[in-house]
Amino acid sequence: MKKIVWLVLLSIVLLFMIDCIVAYPTFGPPPLRGEAFGVAPRPGFVWIGGYWRWSRGNYVWVSGSWVRARPGRAWVPGTWEQRGRNWHWRHGYWR
Repeated sequence: MKKIVWLVLLSIVLLFMIDCIVAYPTFGPPPLRGEAFGVAPRPGFVWIGGYWRWSRGNYVWVSGSWVRARPGRAWVPGTWEQRGRNWHWRHGYWR
């Protein structure tokens, strides 16, 4: 009986940990999508374009959005970089 309880507990823990496993893609993302973003909702906002995110074995599109500009700074978009046979995401940042 104790073995069964431990096996059930171990199975539950493994199910929760499956999402924690980091797997890098071995092929690059599709081309960026064109996005129509119109006019800023208010002065002082800039458009941050969308990007491809890796999720569970596939690239998933994340739409761009308007964000409050940071005076004196510029947004540097994120990029996918190939390292060896894997692809790694480098997050965008304010410079």
